[in-house]
Amino acid sequence: MPKFAANLTMLFNEAPFLDRFKAAAAAGFRGVEFLFPYAFHRDQIADKLNQYQLDLVLHNLPAGNWEAGERGIACLPERVGEFRDGVGEAIVYAKALGVKQLNCLVGRRPADVDADKIRTTVVDNLRFAADQLKAEGIRLLIEPINTFDIPGFYLSGTKQALDLIDATGSDNVFVQYDIYHMQRMEGELAKTIETNLARIKHVQLADNPGRNEPGTGEINYPFLFDFLDRIGYDGWIGCEYKPATNTVDGLGWLKQAGLRQAA
Repeated sequence: MPKFAANLTMLFNEAPFLDRFKAAAAAGFRGVEFLFPYAFHRDQIADKLNQYQLDLVLHNLPAGNWEAGERGIACLPERVGEFRDGVGEAIVYAKALGVKQLNCLVGRRPADVDADKIRTTVVDNLRFAADQLKAEGIRLLIEPINTFDIPGFYLSGTKQALDLIDATGSDNVFVQYDIYHMQRMEGELAKTIETNLARIKHVQLADNPGRNEPGTGEINYPFLFDFLDRIGYDGWIGCEYKPATNTVDGLGWLKQAGLRQAA
């Protein structure tokens, strides 16, 4: 059966962030993920993980000024130094929290910058991050994002992600495949996952339209969960969706599907 990690940025946000670990454990989750840990000291988060016996399966590299609308800085030529400093900060957190995978949001395409220069910047930054993370036993992921929700996001498709990975020449860069984002951009979910299974190391979910829980939209999640089992996907599935009402009431899809949250 698939194993599910609660995304604490989007789930259980009826409570303050540090209280969401308890709520996730009470709901039966044994894994959690979130966008960023950097607003909290790593010891605070480690204490919550230990207290509630949770695995932190993923968080992101620093992504610039999130509140101001930035969604990553890896594609910004003038921010290379900041990106590289962020890789170091992420490694410190990941090692303290037992995280084995870090995701890089590459950011919105900068205006008035040559396309080749943008691509070169992304590839160079990913290569740097992959090398630094590999030395610490941590895997680097990159995530295609739909351009309806984030207009101008530089990385918006599976093929583009694979091309960028190939360009790095690294064996330590993989795809984070978000079913919701790729339903909006590409469709053909099952075949794409199967074809690229060896290069997909984390999956996230939400239904479409609305980015709510499975069962609220058009995506056939019971089929996809069975399919992921059949093709041998053994990683976590991050529940990165917006509950249509509240988090606990919205978890009925797990019980209805006969699936488990725990590893």
